[in-house]
Amino acid sequence: MSRPTFVPRIATTCAIAVTVLSAAATAGTERKSASSADGFATMVVAAQAAPTERMLDGTVEAVNQSTVSAQTAGRVEAIFFDVNDTVPAGALIIRIRSTEQAASLTQAQAALKEATAREAEAQTRYERITDMYQRRVVAKATYDEASAARDAAVARLIAARAGLEAAREGVAYTEIRAPYPGVVTQKHVQVGEAVAPGTPLMTGASLDELRVVAEIPQSVIDQVRAARKAAVYADGRRIESAGITIFPAAQPETNTFRARIDLPKGVQGLAPGMFVKVGLIVGESERMLVPRSAVVQRSEMRGVYVVATDGRVSLRQVRLGHARGEQVEVLAGLADGERVALDPVAAGLKARQPAKPHDD
Repeated sequence: MSRPTFVPRIATTCAIAVTVLSAAATAGTERKSASSADGFATMVVAAQAAPTERMLDGTVEAVNQSTVSAQTAGRVEAIFFDVNDTVPAGALIIRIRSTEQAASLTQAQAALKEATAREAEAQTRYERITDMYQRRVVAKATYDEASAARDAAVARLIAARAGLEAAREGVAYTEIRAPYPGVVTQKHVQVGEAVAPGTPLMTGASLDELRVVAEIPQSVIDQVRAARKAAVYADGRRIESAGITIFPAAQPETNTFRARIDLPKGVQGLAPGMFVKVGLIVGESERMLVPRSAVVQRSEMRGVYVVATDGRVSLRQVRLGHARGEQVEVLAGLADGERVALDPVAAGLKARQPAKPHDD
């Protein structure tokens, strides 16, 4: 009777062993799938060297901005552009009544004709007297008189030409033209107003070339001068500067050094007078960066999906710093060596799936 009962025990033991091995293999397969993040890409975050920035307030201004003023007296006859109008270079923006200037031009033209005729007459007489003097027909006094008359006529002709150029310039002063392409920012006169030389007429600025003006504390001026690099932060963007100019002397009132941070040509979304943040490079430190596409924003909360070693996916809140191109700085919420999902949509679906039960 002992033999029949002994055989089933051996069979039962083998069945249990096979079941345990099968469960172990299944568990191993699940851990391998979890470590591969179930098909979505992941990355291991690690601290890396990144520039250290000193944040300051700055004001945007146009590199080319000016106020055109009247260069002649008169009354404003026409204004062709208004505030916020785009003006091409050389365009006529204001015309001043040119009655007096036109009369002066006509007078200068008549004076030039007279001087030309007088010079031709004096030259002809001089040549005739010279021939007679060489034949000893006239006295030397007559020859000297003709020579002086010719020289005087030439001088009057030169003066008449200069007067004509001045008269033309006076007429040109009645037509005020844009010195460069830009936009009108302020209009100082109206049609019908009398102006005099020096009266401001219109203010404009070119939006193609912008820069930011900031005040640098003397505590970091040496580091900023050594690095000579800066970036401008506006509307969630980080704009690398095209150059930086630091004034050599500090301002007595604030003990700060003024700096001009040049922006790339054609930058959009900025206008003169706007306040922005300026990041001045003062050194280098270890920072943790993650792709901006991996960050999830829900209302005021920002987070990333973290993949644990056992394959579990969870959303973790993080505190972000400044964006650096396609990456953003993580100030708090992540540890060195943790794995972050690069596809937050797929990771979110994985996180919502119920956890699989584990066999003991």
